[in-house]
Amino acid sequence: MKPAAHILVVDDEAHLAAGIAENLEAEGYRVDMAHDGRSGLEKVHADRYDLIVLDVMMPNMDGLELCAQLRREGVQSPVLFLTVKGDAEDRVRGFEAGGDDYLTKPFHLRELLLRVAAILRRSSWYQATSSALIFGGNTIDFQTYEARSWDGSTHALTHKEAMILKALADRAGSIVTREEILDRVWGYEVFPSTRTIDNFIVRLRKRFERTPEAPAHFHTVRGVGYRFTPEPASTEPQPS
Repeated sequence: MKPAAHILVVDDEAHLAAGIAENLEAEGYRVDMAHDGRSGLEKVHADRYDLIVLDVMMPNMDGLELCAQLRREGVQSPVLFLTVKGDAEDRVRGFEAGGDDYLTKPFHLRELLLRVAAILRRSSWYQATSSALIFGGNTIDFQTYEARSWDGSTHALTHKEAMILKALADRAGSIVTREEILDRVWGYEVFPSTRTIDNFIVRLRKRFERTPEAPAHFHTVRGVGYRFTPEPASTEPQPS
């Protein structure tokens, strides 16, 4: 039997954190709690978590700072932000810090549980896939998020970059729509626009294409999405 997912709840409202933890445990998850950013960071350093439910507004390191610090350290556990702020600018800041989803307080318990399940499901899909991708002299390690480009340079991929790469590689040679990528990587209630995917593709081309302006691997299918070609025939002209 697969072990229960391990979740960390970090919220300075002790009664709210306890209520969230109690309901997550009722769903069969293992749950730890912390009540400020610093103690949350210590918890992550001491253990491994499948998901971090993280309040944004906290003392001793806020949630955005904590998430950004974890990403700098290479911790790729998915992060679900909780906040009283729900406007577009705050959501953008959350995603830029490395968050995976965003839930505005007050929220319905059922919605929280659904989002937790959705994030864990997407993470499980990613972890169940092969551990490496090799194409055009590039090597991607999907377990460590480390990549080596054809020119010898190395990169630490973000969780989202790795998931987008895997979503395309799983359908190599086929068209994958922007909506399919958003659904697989961000989930059922996506905030990012389809333009977000385009920006990610631009970054991947700069890292892994020998000629980014004339890509051999990451092809745009205009008005639809993208096609990933691991090893295109060198004699065939490549679409942009």
